[in-house]
Amino acid sequence: MAQRLQGMWSRIIAIAAVAAFPLLPGVPEFWVTLGGYIGLSSLVAIGLVLLTGVGGMTSFGQAAFVGFGAYTTAVLTTQWGMSPWLTLPFALLSTGLMALLIGVVTAKLSGHYLPLGTIAWGISFFYLFGNIEQLGRYDGISGVPPFSIGPYSLINSRAVFYPIWTAVLIAVVLSENLLDSRMGRAIRALRGGSIAAESFGVDTARAKLVVFTFAALLAGVSGWLYAHVQRSVSPSPFGINAGIEYLLMAVLGGSGYVLGGVLGATIVTVLKDQLQNLLPKLIGTGGNFESIVFGILMVAVLQLARQGLWPFILQLLPQAAPKAIDAAAPVLTHREVPSRGTPLLVIDKARKQFGGLVAVNDVSFTVNGGDIVGVIGPNGAGKSTLFNLLTGVLPATSGQIYFRGERIDGLPARGIAGRGIARTFQHVKLVPSMTVLENVAIGAHLRIRPGVLASMLRLDRDEEKRILAEAARQLQRVGLGEHMHKPAGSLALGQQRVAEIARALCLDPALLLLDEPAAGLRFNEKQQLAELLSRLRAEGMTLLLVEHDMDFVMRLTDHLVVLVFGSKIAEGTPAEISANPQVLEAYLGGVE
Repeated sequence: MAQRLQGMWSRIIAIAAVAAFPLLPGVPEFWVTLGGYIGLSSLVAIGLVLLTGVGGMTSFGQAAFVGFGAYTTAVLTTQWGMSPWLTLPFALLSTGLMALLIGVVTAKLSGHYLPLGTIAWGISFFYLFGNIEQLGRYDGISGVPPFSIGPYSLINSRAVFYPIWTAVLIAVVLSENLLDSRMGRAIRALRGGSIAAESFGVDTARAKLVVFTFAALLAGVSGWLYAHVQRSVSPSPFGINAGIEYLLMAVLGGSGYVLGGVLGATIVTVLKDQLQNLLPKLIGTGGNFESIVFGILMVAVLQLARQGLWPFILQLLPQAAPKAIDAAAPVLTHREVPSRGTPLLVIDKARKQFGGLVAVNDVSFTVNGGDIVGVIGPNGAGKSTLFNLLTGVLPATSGQIYFRGERIDGLPARGIAGRGIARTFQHVKLVPSMTVLENVAIGAHLRIRPGVLASMLRLDRDEEKRILAEAARQLQRVGLGEHMHKPAGSLALGQQRVAEIARALCLDPALLLLDEPAAGLRFNEKQQLAELLSRLRAEGMTLLLVEHDMDFVMRLTDHLVVLVFGSKIAEGTPAEISANPQVLEAYLGGVE
């Protein structure tokens, strides 16, 4: 979301256009009605933007959640005589509970299993709606009352247009506020992989469930409105075909942009209506030929405009100013610095086996506070696997790992992050579409904890100022201050590695683990990195690093551990290691 303009300009344009449309002279009733259906589809598409485009979880089953909202209000109004307005909480409750139940299982899936899972439950609920006697089976429920205000019924399409688009605009504002928050960054970080997000304290399972449920609730609101606009409910609008159309709307409009969902809903709804009239005349026979056109359109978008059409509109609008940084914001609380020279990290016979392969073989060593300790060894020596054991990415097969006297080898990655261990990665794990500042701010995820509802209502602005100010300070600290508002994917590899260090520093760690931090850096950049790491040590931070650049390691570290085929073969000062025959044998094949 490098060029996110989903702010004031976008809202003003959207609100003005929507408010003026039904009032324009000469606008036919048909187009006002169609505009209402665009609004209903927009609610579902906005949810899919967050779920699929932002969170990276592809769903074909959102139409089923529309059905839950529609059937709930239809039953309560026709069989229990409730007012349509009073059924909204119940529609949200039924949809939300079902989303939580499905999400607990579905959100754990990854790869192609996730979309297949959504197809499965989408089809299941379609047949469930059609086979329950109380829901009218496939005939559905008719006689659903319209909305009314006092004695006035909102039957006219112009009258019901405003409740629909009021809901859409509320959804847009809530969605934008959510994305522009601590939880929003956590959701967006899911696209960069769960390992990196968990390593900075993000509860990825909770983040997935939050966005899954929120998307379902928006679909439930759409269903609630649909039932009272259409005044009847049957299973046909809630099948898998409708789910595919909703996904097309999100992808076509711009799967990473909230207002892209509205754009996609507009294009698909209008195009479907026109094609249903035009194609039978051209082909000479009836049929759902628009599905063929939608398939071709989907392929074309994925090939030619993978970010959808909304980015092209953004280019025509005034560019938003970079996110303001409040330098006067209160500083986040800092962790107590470990005493220099005292044992901070103790690794006691750590072992990791993958079947018959021993990747880390009973390795033991101690990292003292205030030291820079290097772990070296040839490719395949087990260095990165050891880092994954220390940070909870992988569980140890046996052995014990202590940090500040507390055993941590059984903790998850986010639990270890919360105790003050931060890391970088051998292969850079930034989210390319997020700005450098936003990527670094993820590192402070555990340092302030406003809730999801507070984020949506913008009650977290003071906390956000503190987080962003901290992220900006760390970027200035590592020399990337002038790049903070650029997309992370636009930086050179060496700069991305330094940005990862800034993100790790944003956690305020007591121990910083660096996995090949100098890889891809030029000579001057390596010198600057060495100066930065030396400065951090002088400030009391403890560092453990893996590196292949021996000159960089020998000049910087206080202590070295050498691994070969998962086993420790030597340990000592750089001078001792450089003269160790076993090390020379491992690296050079012998002293000679």
